[in-house]
Amino acid sequence: MMVQQLEAIEPDTSNAQDAARIALGLMLMTAGTSHLTFAREPFKAQVPTWVPLDPDTVVLESGVAEIALGAALAFFPKKKALFGRIAGAFFTCIFPGNIAQYTHRRNSFGLDTDGKRLARLFFQPALVAWALWSTEASSRKRPHD
Repeated sequence: MMVQQLEAIEPDTSNAQDAARIALGLMLMTAGTSHLTFAREPFKAQVPTWVPLDPDTVVLESGVAEIALGAALAFFPKKKALFGRIAGAFFTCIFPGNIAQYTHRRNSFGLDTDGKRLARLFFQPALVAWALWSTEASSRKRPHD
């Protein structure tokens, strides 16, 4: 009984948050699919040189991770806060790839100027915020006494 009371209660979210969570999930599944197919080469431009793996392997594995994470966000609402935190962490973990694209001046996805590559860096925190807001992962409701 006590253990059940200590378990986190899944937060309530609005219809707008639910729609945003599903949209983010679908976006991740689409991006993941593109990693495995038509955008495989452009994604290699974002793999930092210090990563000790073949860039193609990194692109393929991150694509699989994005598909799985996107599906979890879109289709498992009972665990939305968990998957929201995982998505926020994922977006944080891949941020060095965006920095590498900027610092190494790699053209990819239409980011062909320093200004465009720099502007892209500010999009990543927005993705983290989207993941957390749409799932209420940043707030935890406690059971009533």
